[in-house]
Amino acid sequence: MSQPSATALTNSTPDVLRSPIRLLVDGQWVEGTGESIDFFDPSEGTVLGTFAGASEADVDRAARAARAALDGPWSRVTPAQRATLLWRLADALEERIEEFSLLETLNTGKPLSLTRQFELPQAVAILRYNAGWATKLNGETRDVSLPGEWHTFTMRRPVGVAGLIVPWNNPIVMAAAKLGPALAAGCTTVLKPAELTPVTAARLGELICGLGFPDGVVNIVPGLGHVAGEAIATHPLVDKISFTGSTAIGQHLQRTTAATMKRLSLELGGKSPVLIFADADLDRAIEAAAMSIYANSGQVCAAGSRLYVDARVADRVISGIAERAAALRVGGGLEEGVTTGPLISARQRDRVLGYIEQGREAGAGVAVGGSAPDRPGFFVQPTVLTDTHADMSVVREEIFGPVLVTQTFDDPDDLDAILGRANASEYGLSSYIWTRDLSRAHRVARRLQAGNVRVNTYSGMDPNMPFGGFKASGYGKENGREGVEAYTELTSVAIRLD
Repeated sequence: MSQPSATALTNSTPDVLRSPIRLLVDGQWVEGTGESIDFFDPSEGTVLGTFAGASEADVDRAARAARAALDGPWSRVTPAQRATLLWRLADALEERIEEFSLLETLNTGKPLSLTRQFELPQAVAILRYNAGWATKLNGETRDVSLPGEWHTFTMRRPVGVAGLIVPWNNPIVMAAAKLGPALAAGCTTVLKPAELTPVTAARLGELICGLGFPDGVVNIVPGLGHVAGEAIATHPLVDKISFTGSTAIGQHLQRTTAATMKRLSLELGGKSPVLIFADADLDRAIEAAAMSIYANSGQVCAAGSRLYVDARVADRVISGIAERAAALRVGGGLEEGVTTGPLISARQRDRVLGYIEQGREAGAGVAVGGSAPDRPGFFVQPTVLTDTHADMSVVREEIFGPVLVTQTFDDPDDLDAILGRANASEYGLSSYIWTRDLSRAHRVARRLQAGNVRVNTYSGMDPNMPFGGFKASGYGKENGREGVEAYTELTSVAIRLD
């Protein structure tokens, strides 16, 4: 791997950035045999390193190693032992939060305060939460009405080898969110980090190798989606795919996995509505609406990207969000006081700027932002678009950047009209309601076509709360009991006793 850029390095840069990013296959670190891939420091727009990605042959070796471990040593590891291993991994990660935060910031451009204070602690919490489930998965006895005397019950077993495909917007959190439940359920894994963000997955693999996991239980194969991802999706020894990413790739995976009937969990795109009623705590709503779209530079599937606000308070709310957007400090992830980092790549930056231009051409106004700052790196200023309507691409399509589109409504009691607009999307991942009226909150929440509803908050993510979407936002759940059970199969057993 080439040396990291001088601008990105600090004296504490971990060794993982000074040696080649390799593949973890059957407990061994090996060079990839696929094509060479550059990954970047988005804050500077410079190459951070180069590695040889996983080829189809590399994925085949990883899948075979995972199958051998599943049928061999991992099958003899008890639930309590699985829980202990996951807890050890959480402890090891927690002890290295500073190191992993730096790595994540260098490779994604996120502000160091975000990775240090939120994302790494979240990854630790996810691993610990799922460690607890390893000893709590069970079937149940059932009463049946068959003639004679019976003992009938269900039992859960691991689905098998799980292919885990992780996105670039939250690399370490999503790696933990997929590895944790899969390992707790007794699966073995082939993890593919995004080719743009392989660094923290590689370092996590180093931790795993020193904690007592049998060889082959966790295999890590960074590489291109159409090569390594495709090989995982089509491999006959992989029993389940858990994918987080774009709706287009999710649809492709549906077609690809149909031939082998793999189990499939898809957490895809979003275009989440934010509904602000006049009776809301407007100061809190304004701050939360801004955070929902500008956190992680809008590169969040659940970002509140469509604002619908009561016309009576629209000027105050929209101008308030615009003021907060203008006040955000945009800069590199290691710069002091930065609140908004770059987008992940030049391609993503140009895509977002292209959407803003489409909005302008269709008649949208720009209350703030709308361009890229004059500096190195892949930056877009936090943006508020006004005078938008449902036919605009900026309203219909996921931008995945720091762009909020705004509309107003006149009658707060006409929920049919308001919800008709909020639900007029192919996506259904998250939604946000701001009101002090408890009755209205419940009525709106039950009618929003979204897998996740937040009332008077933009957060609410917790390892114990199932997360997933409706419609083109995918299917299947992560987190909670449901997230672990997604890595199991249920067997019904009927024993005739007479």
